[in-house]
Amino acid sequence: MTDIFDNTMLCNKCDTKMQKASVKKNGFLLRALICPKCDEKVIHPTDEQEYNRFINLKNKEFRVKMRLVGNSYAVSIPKEIVLFIREQEKIMDNMVKLCFEDFGRLSLNFNNINELKK
Repeated sequence: MTDIFDNTMLCNKCDTKMQKASVKKNGFLLRALICPKCDEKVIHPTDEQEYNRFINLKNKEFRVKMRLVGNSYAVSIPKEIVLFIREQEKIMDNMVKLCFEDFGRLSLNFNNINELKK
């Protein structure tokens, strides 16, 4: 099966051959075609679909339980978030970076272990 972006595409505004490029949005690297003449952009449909899935997850609020486990507390991460991260990263390490950002706000960073050590 061939990818739609493997074909030559012409800009629908000026009939110029579009060039392959990448567009970064909220940490996502999206494949795109850009017209060098009029700067028209076309995002790859699959990438746009995954990006929209991310936006839907980002805007969703989850209520999770905090439990005492030994001398620490554990918070469950909803399965749909973990599955989305695994699909994007292809491999997810067991180690995550936990930061106390602000009063009442924690963050988890799921980047790979080499980035966590930096």
